Amino acid sequence: MTAVQVVEDLSHAAWPGERSVVTIGAYDGVHTGHRAVIEEVRRIATRRRQRSVVVTFDRHPASVVRPESAPRLLTDLDQKLELLAATGVDATVVVHFDDAQSTETAEDFTRRVLVGALGVATVVVGADFHFGHQRQGSVPMLRELGAELGFDVEPVELLARFDGVDEPISSTAIRRALAGGQVELAARMLGRPLEVRGVVIQGDQRGRLLGFPTANVQVPASICLPADGVYAGIYTRPDGARFATAINLGRRPTFYEHAEMSLLEAHLLGFEGDLYGEQARVRFTHFLRSERKFDGIDALVAQLKQDVDRAAEAARPLLHYRGRRP
Repeated sequence: MTAVQVVEDLSHAAWPGERSVVTIGAYDGVHTGHRAVIEEVRRIATRRRQRSVVVTFDRHPASVVRPESAPRLLTDLDQKLELLAATGVDATVVVHFDDAQSTETAEDFTRRVLVGALGVATVVVGADFHFGHQRQGSVPMLRELGAELGFDVEPVELLARFDGVDEPISSTAIRRALAGGQVELAARMLGRPLEVRGVVIQGDQRGRLLGFPTANVQVPASICLPADGVYAGIYTRPDGARFATAINLGRRPTFYEHAEMSLLEAHLLGFEGDLYGEQARVRFTHFLRSERKFDGIDALVAQLKQDVDRAAEAARPLLHYRGRRP
């Protein structure tokens, strides 16, 4: 992974005497649209021999401004920083977003962070970008301030639609695809399969009794999951070993009449051992079927065998399972 500087202290100039090319945003998911903006940042910065910088936040601003309707996240902060580092950007600035930050005006933020701390020469943002208190900051406002403070603004149009996507690529469009179980469409917009992370916890061990032991992965409630269903995917262990995986995401209606929460159960193909307590990474690569209630154990087991076979077939092009890295 590309090394990247992470800046959190904005009380002074991060690079005294140097200028930077900056983009700002929540960057949830670091999807293909985001990466198009960042590539423009890097292109300008390279040509001008300046620093390429992404300014983002330690949480989604909506979780503070309107917590009752804040979206679930496509990436947690660690994932987001990893993905931003992989773009080749020189630095990521993480702004702590709290109630006080939510009331800072766009002009004050521009003066304090972009000009004062980062020495901005160029701001690169989406053409419809808004920021600051009550979203009063915009491209025209930035241009007006830039004329006064000595920086220019490069608006970038959102990445165009493509087959299967009826709107510009955005985190909202990706969440909508996931809500319909369309993990392959979401992957096209993300530029990679959706990956969720969590700790493996002890379950009721029903899968073991059925002959299909599973890792029960506890994903934080703030993270966006696909619709309930059965998926093919990849499970990555902390040591980097990867396994083809049949994933059941849902309420297990065959056994529980009124389960309130969806559970993520991952059956690792070719794995035997204890996973309890480890940090798991689970990628959703293919939708296999919707979750449904079976008439009995035999019918369920027969379906599980089919699910595992299909998961193995789907994973074959992606890795050599049984723990070997591709």
